[in-house]
Order: sequence, then C-alpha cells, then structure tokens
Amino acid sequence: MPRTHTSDRLDPHVRPPALQRWGRVTAARSRLVVWAGVALAVLGLVLAAGTMNRLVLSRFETPGSESVTTRAFLEKEFDAGTPSVLLMVTAKQGTVDGEAVASEGRALERELAGQDGVAEVFSYWSRGNSPAMRGNDGRQALIIARMAGTVTEARTRLADISPAFTRDGAQVTVQVGGGDEIFRQAAEQSRKDFLRAEMIVFPLVLLLLFAIYRRFSAAFLTLGMGLFSVITTLALMRGVTYLTDVSTFAANLALVMGIGLGVDYSLFVINRFREELRAGRSVPDAVEQSVAHAGRTVAFSGLTVVLSLAALLLFPFPFLRSFAYAGVATVLTSVFAALVILPAALARLGRKVLRKNEDGHTRPAQGWWHHTALRMMRRPLLYGIPALVVLLGLASPALGLTFGVPGAQVLPRDVSSRVVQQQILDNFAAEEMSAIKVLRTGQAGTDANRASIDATAAELSRIAGIHQVDALTGSYAKGRKIAEPGESARRFASERDTWYSVVATHRTVAQDIDRAHAEIRTVAGRGAEGGAVKIGGYPAELSEFRAELVDRLPLVFGLILVTTFLVLFLMTGSVLLPAKAMLLNTLSMGVMFGVLVWIFQEGNLADLFGFTPSGSIEPSIPILMFCVAFGLSMDYEVFMLSRIKEEYDLTGDNAGAVAAGLERSGPLITSAAVILAASFATYASSEIVFLKMLGIGMVVVILVDATLIRAVLVPVSMRLAGQANWWAPAPLRAFHDRFGISESSPAARPAAATSDTAGAGVRAGRS
Repeated sequence: MPRTHTSDRLDPHVRPPALQRWGRVTAARSRLVVWAGVALAVLGLVLAAGTMNRLVLSRFETPGSESVTTRAFLEKEFDAGTPSVLLMVTAKQGTVDGEAVASEGRALERELAGQDGVAEVFSYWSRGNSPAMRGNDGRQALIIARMAGTVTEARTRLADISPAFTRDGAQVTVQVGGGDEIFRQAAEQSRKDFLRAEMIVFPLVLLLLFAIYRRFSAAFLTLGMGLFSVITTLALMRGVTYLTDVSTFAANLALVMGIGLGVDYSLFVINRFREELRAGRSVPDAVEQSVAHAGRTVAFSGLTVVLSLAALLLFPFPFLRSFAYAGVATVLTSVFAALVILPAALARLGRKVLRKNEDGHTRPAQGWWHHTALRMMRRPLLYGIPALVVLLGLASPALGLTFGVPGAQVLPRDVSSRVVQQQILDNFAAEEMSAIKVLRTGQAGTDANRASIDATAAELSRIAGIHQVDALTGSYAKGRKIAEPGESARRFASERDTWYSVVATHRTVAQDIDRAHAEIRTVAGRGAEGGAVKIGGYPAELSEFRAELVDRLPLVFGLILVTTFLVLFLMTGSVLLPAKAMLLNTLSMGVMFGVLVWIFQEGNLADLFGFTPSGSIEPSIPILMFCVAFGLSMDYEVFMLSRIKEEYDLTGDNAGAVAAGLERSGPLITSAAVILAASFATYASSEIVFLKMLGIGMVVVILVDATLIRAVLVPVSMRLAGQANWWAPAPLRAFHDRFGISESSPAARPAAATSDTAGAGVRAGRS
C-alpha cells in the first residue's frame, strides 16, 4: 500500500503550500529549468575564472583601533611605520662587524631601498650597530624594511623581491623573513592546497555517492549540484570583491562547503524522490512531494547555516567577514541548486535514479536505526549517561584553551620564512620587527625636552621584559644609556611630538604583552599634561585584534543561539526541542574545541599530523570553525527534526515518531556526514596549520554529531522529555499557529497524544 502523506489528506480546495506548487512547476517545465541551470553554470564558470585574482590578503589588525591609527600617524609625521619584511644576513667568516661583511650589508640595504614598493629600510649597520639587530653569536644581523601600499600589493611585490634577495655569496648568505613573507608563503601554500583538494575531493565524493546510490546517474547528478554551488559561489564572491575586500582563504571554505552542502541537500531531495517513487507515485507527483517535504527541510536548514555564518559579519575584521561572504553565498547557491535545478533534473531522469531491480514497494519501516532508537529509549539512562561522559571527556581539554598570536608555526618547518624566524628566536635576544612604538603627543622632539625624553626612555628600559629602548636621546637597557644618539635618532623627533621604540624580549611578546603594554603606558604617561600616550607596533596590533575578537564573542554566540532557536521554533512549534538542540550542539562544539586544544595547543599527535605546537591557539580560526560547525550541526538537526515532526503530525506518538523519524533520516544523515567529513578531511593534510585545524576539527565535530549525538543522545533526550517535547506556552503556541511554517494546516494534524500513546513505541519495542 502506498504510504499516506499528510498533504494527501488536505482539503482539495485548500491552496497547497508554496514549495509544493513550485515542485509542480519544475516538474512541468523541467526541460526549460535544466537548460537555465546549465546557462547559469556556464556564466558562473566564466565569472569564477577571475575570482582568485581579485581576492586579497589581510593582516591581523582591527580597523580604527589605537594601534592602527598610531601606525598611520607615525607614517605621516615621522615616516616610521610598522616594518613587515627582513633580510637575515649571515657572515660566512668572522662576525657582522667585520669590514667586508659590513660593506656587503650596507650594499644590500641600499639595493633593497631601491626596489619598487619598499617605503623604508634600516639595518644593524645604519642604526649604529644596535644590539637588538645583532645575533648573540655575532654572525647574524638584520636588514628590516617596510613595504608601501596595501597588504596585497606588498605581498605581491614580495613575490619578486624574496627570490631575488635569497642569496649565497662569497661573504654572506641572505634569507628573507618577516610577517608579510610568512603569510605570503602561507597564502601561496593555501592556493596549492586548494588545487590539491579539488583533485582529491571530486573523485572521492563521486565514489562515496555511488556507494550510497548504486547508480552513477544519481551520483553524477548530486556531485553536479555541489559543483554548481562551488562555481556560482566563486562567481558571487567576485561580485563582492568590487564592494569590499575578500580574503584569499575564503576560497578554501567555498570549495569544501560548496561540495558538502550541495551534496547534503541533494542527498535529502533525491532520497525523498526515490522514497515517493517506491511508494507508487508518478514521476511528476514524486517531484512535487519531494520539493514540498524535503525542500522545506532544505530551506530551514539553509536558513540556520546562513544565520550562523552571517554572525561573522559582526566582527570588524575583513579576514573573518570574508568567510561570511563565502559561507552565505555557498548556502544560497546550494539551496538554489537543490530546490530549482535538481527537481527539474529528477523529472527528466525519472526512475533512472532508482537502484537496478528495485521494486515499487516501500522499504520496511523498522530497520537498524528504528531498533536502535527504541533500544536507547527503553533504557535512556543506561545509554545516555555513558555517551554524555564520553563527550564531556572529549570536551574537557577545552577548559585549558589559551588564545595566542599567529606566528611562523603556521608553516612547515622547512619553509624559508619559518627557518628565518626560528633563527631569530634561537640567536637574537629580542626581535626588532616586533618593537612597541610609543607615541608621546605634545612632547616635542627638541633640545628643550631632551632631559625628560632621556628620563622617560631610561624608565621604560627598566620595565620587566624590555630588552632595549631607542629614543631621540640614544639607546637604553636596564635603566642606563648604552649608546649615544646617531644620525638615525632624528627619526624620533618632530616639532610637536616624539616617539620611543621599545623592543621586548621574545617571551614578553609571546606570553606577557598585555602587561608590558599597561606598564609602558603608565611610565610614558607620567608628566604628559596636555598630551597623550598612544601605543602601536605589531604586538599592539595583535593584542587589540585578539581583545576585540574575545570581546565580541558573547554577542556573536548569543545572536547565533537566539536566531537558531527562533528558526527551530517556527519549524516545530516547540520550546523544548530548540532548547535541547542548542544544548546538544553546544556539547558537540565543546568536543571540537577539546580536540583542538589537545592536538594543536598541547601538541598531542603533532608528529603524526606534521606541525609544531605553539602552546596557544590563534583565536580567529576556532571562531570561524564554531560558526561553520554550529550551522552544519543544526543542518543535521533540522533534517532529523523535520522527519520526526512529520511522523508525529501523522500519529501523535512521541516515541514512535522518534524511532520512525530516525529510521528515515539516520542513514541519510550518516551518509551526508561521511561525505562532508571527507570533504573537510582533504585539508587535514594541508601544509598550513590553519587549514589543518579546520580539516581535523570539522571532521571530528561532524562525525561526533552524526553518531553519539544523533544516535544516542537525541532519542534518549526525546524519551525523557516525552510529550513535553511538543509543548509551548499558550501565547507562543498561538504565535506559531499564525506565523509558524509547516507542511500542513492545523486541521490536518492529530490531537496531542496522551502519555499512554507516547509510550506505545517503547512498549512495542519490548514486545
């Protein structure tokens, strides 16, 4: 007997839901819709071809912050901005103070200063043999440069400068390093990883889809929807680049999410289509019902993922906002493909998507997932408590999460800029490029103020963790002057203001920079009547970036929770189900953060995955992962709740609805999770730690969510709550009846089941 659908029992005079009407249109105009989809794909391919060249790079900085405005002020008034490139000069014989090596160093400095795009250059030799720029063994010294233009222009120019200045001469060897070189090489590697991932993910997903469908026609069609999403997302991103900056790394997210979501949504629509065909429907009716039921679920799912990713727009950082643009575009194109192009294609293929020799009868309703759900609900505490203990154990390392700053550890050990950075850490007492720039407005750099400048500089050099202070009046260390001012000291003077270069030790920059900034501000502010103290430099930019991220976390996380709760309430009409979904998703997020801390912060399995732990985690990537993972977890929640609610609307039996809903959604959720995890797993082998974290973290959360959460804790919690699952206060119930989105009219739904009915499924499982 064909299975009765809720929509079948509606009054024929009642206007069908919009998605059902759309399904009817696509089935009737399938040829036109398919060719329109092909035309869109071709146009998208043309536009997407130029996207990568328009994506830009960005630094870890907060627009409008004190450090950024101070940098701009110093560049304008003193021509002294924040440097980002260095040449490591190593003497082959003797020390860097030898005449031949010094002559070679000065020649390199002049040559670098003559390069296009280089705004400022200084070296150990031109800065009066500054101790901060000389290695402890005397064999290494630094030439430091500041690039002009935007970060993208600077790093593009570096692509030519870096190989030109990587040398092995008779007197010295020269290596290129610095922040811009590190992240230029990281971006270059991410592009390679993007291309490698493309070559792996498409055939891998195709094989997995064939294993699920056992028909290449369905597998190619599903993969085609994912490919359509990737192409059109990149095309849309190109349009966004004309309005704002979009990071190069956003393309990596567009690839894995485009394939993942495009395939996920197509899986659910095709599965429903096959289900309707097996129930005895004609092809046009099967298309109509697939769009009406699975299409509604896809639309809700897309909305939850969009809300999670759109929250990244609340951060004032182009880097994170780029992922919001890419993520939202990916969801929209995936939903479009699943609800517009795919139904029309299914109408053309018809029964060719069914497995060979598959009959027209509905499969048994009581399979492995059905029996597993009943087993969990018969003894909810017996199964639920151990599962909860395991998940809490996996999440426990997250309690030790420490946010830090990004460094050369994002690159493999043998990449040139990381090699240079390691030499600085090993052979230099401090890092001149990370000098803290202290601007003292209202303190003119004139002879009249030399005494106060001298006193301030000496006092700054006494602060714990400060290696050296350079000022108009000379260089200082541990409270005393170690060098008289030379020609380079004039850079600190103007008719209105002055500034100090405060070079901190490596440990202070990495672990104690906020304390150092606070003490520097206090010391430099003494006697600053009529003026002000402003702090800039790379450490200040990173510190403010991290602080702004952390400050906005409650707002972002709170908004995600509230908006997702509202979407689930509009879908279910329940207060408890959305709250439970929030709790379980938060638990899976805890597992993800626990794994990130255990692996990437504490260094467990570092040799296996090929990276160097830094003892902390750069905050922007975990925040990105939270938004992506939370949205994808809600993706599965929506798929599952949609089927459970559909069964509950038919029967009013809570436990039976859970078992039947999991039977119909569980295998599909597992298949979708495996494909999405496989897509993200391609980045687990990336050479960039950021992408490696994204790959491993997302694989863990997807698999945990699709197994322990969905297979154990969902049926357990649904059983323990019973009929309360479907409860809402009278005012909210009235609100849902008026504004909620459902597949059927209230009149078509059964009255709420009694508690005896709610337990019928569990009792049936006992018999």
